[in-house]
Amino acid sequence: MDKQDSQCPVEFTVNMVGGKYKLVILYHLAIHEVRRFNELRRELSTITPRTLTRQLRELESDGLINRQVYPEIPPKVEYSLSETGKSLYSIFLQIENWGLNHLADNLK
Repeated sequence: MDKQDSQCPVEFTVNMVGGKYKLVILYHLAIHEVRRFNELRRELSTITPRTLTRQLRELESDGLINRQVYPEIPPKVEYSLSETGKSLYSIFLQIENWGLNHLADNLK
């Protein structure tokens, strides 16, 4: 039995999308389709450039996002969801709806 067969599917998923910003990065790419580094950084105002870079690299390594580099000066890099990342879209909608339903409770 190999490692993948013995791993819990929830644990596998959490390992792929876990992290303070990964789900939020994926969500922004899902709703905007394509984003450049500084656009993501502006939308995630509390993230440091180093952390954003690390999270993007991990998401790319895990096959959840695509990184497109254009041979220009200055360099232009765009991020988008891969097909695997796009398969999470319905989950993002459920998380968004859950958040909308419970946000008011947290403000009380």
